[in-house]
Amino acid sequence: MSAGLTTTNLTSLKKIYSGKVRDLYEIDGQRMLMIATDRLSAFDVILAEPIPEKGKILTAISNFWFEKLRDLVPSHFTGEQPEDVVDPIDLPQVEGRAVVVKRLQAVPVEAVVRGYIVGGGWKDYQATGIVSGIKLPAGLVEADKLPEPIFTPSTKAAVGDHDEPISFEQCAELIGAELAAKVRDTAIKLYKAASEYAATRGIIIADTKFEFGLDEDGTLCLMDEALTPDSSRFWPADQYQPGKNPPSYDKQFVRDWLETTGWNKTPPAPALPEDVALRTAAKYREALDKLTA
Repeated sequence: MSAGLTTTNLTSLKKIYSGKVRDLYEIDGQRMLMIATDRLSAFDVILAEPIPEKGKILTAISNFWFEKLRDLVPSHFTGEQPEDVVDPIDLPQVEGRAVVVKRLQAVPVEAVVRGYIVGGGWKDYQATGIVSGIKLPAGLVEADKLPEPIFTPSTKAAVGDHDEPISFEQCAELIGAELAAKVRDTAIKLYKAASEYAATRGIIIADTKFEFGLDEDGTLCLMDEALTPDSSRFWPADQYQPGKNPPSYDKQFVRDWLETTGWNKTPPAPALPEDVALRTAAKYREALDKLTA
């Protein structure tokens, strides 16, 4: 398998959390170092094999969007360089894949926005005509563009568990009506701005997931990652056709391969062939090049 960083072990900072992709290290009471590894999760299971350079690509895409959207919402960035907060011996684990971020109080919902009906939303629509409590027009086909983007939040599950879709009303019960409305409106605003830009680069953003946190003043801030192939469904506009799910710039190669193995989607996952990992890495790289070239 091609080289990749599956875990980090900094000597100069204390690790405080490992997620599906990112490791967090404590700098002080106000700041953390967030490192994107090359780990990949599929069907909520972390695979043993890395996707080469994936963490660096995700960090570059996220940083691009945080900068582009900074006038719409504050972010978790402190403005400091990750290389300045670690000892030289730790630089190989940090360069190109880490950011220095504020410690925020995480809003405990995933802020999902859908502009197209696909994936889990499509299954719900087929069954009931309703997605996250929102009644949609009759007669939609798979991958249809929705009349307006919709906010379809979900619970924020622990690593290894599944996020569960909830209605806006349930979201408001969880975090309060005022904050829920602000999260919804901000997420839709970000999605619309990003979609308009991506369209100029030949990419459709079918749906995406944002994460938000509150700073010490109670200001809503965008955090974690933004509009990457891990948190979004990117489609090549020239291959889009309502009625079928277009190919996407993400881990679909991995999902498709796993579906052929008979795996029951509980850990451990089957060992990933190198060619599948490399083709997946190439898709991530293509998304970065298209968006930022």
